[in-house]
Amino acid sequence: QVQLVESGGGLVQAGGSLKLSCAASGGTFGAYILGWFRQAPGKEREFVAANSGSSGNTYYADSVKGRFTISRDNAGNTAFLQMLSLKPEDTAVYYCALDRTIGYVGSSHYTDSRNYHYWGQGTQVTVSS
Repeated sequence: QVQLVESGGGLVQAGGSLKLSCAASGGTFGAYILGWFRQAPGKEREFVAANSGSSGNTYYADSVKGRFTISRDNAGNTAFLQMLSLKPEDTAVYYCALDRTIGYVGSSHYTDSRNYHYWGQGTQVTVSS
């Protein structure tokens, strides 16, 4: 059974940093797409970042580009989201997601939450002003 478990959320002041982790278990996921999404209160879930283990492609939402970095461990079963220069508008529940697609797909594939097959339970990130 595939499971995704996020960790690393918390409360931080604006300008601070956090590093989220997502541990995938129940299989081997090195070739798949691991992504991060977030959902703020009263808003829809939005794409943050994603990485394809098979193509090596990485994508970021414009709102986090240059501040957030997605990475994976060598086996590809753990994904990380390093978040720098955090802003109050980054406050949200952050979700890790797994997409079993292998190979090249267009950028729009990564940003569409409907393409992801498995989801974690989420971890809260709160940025105070």
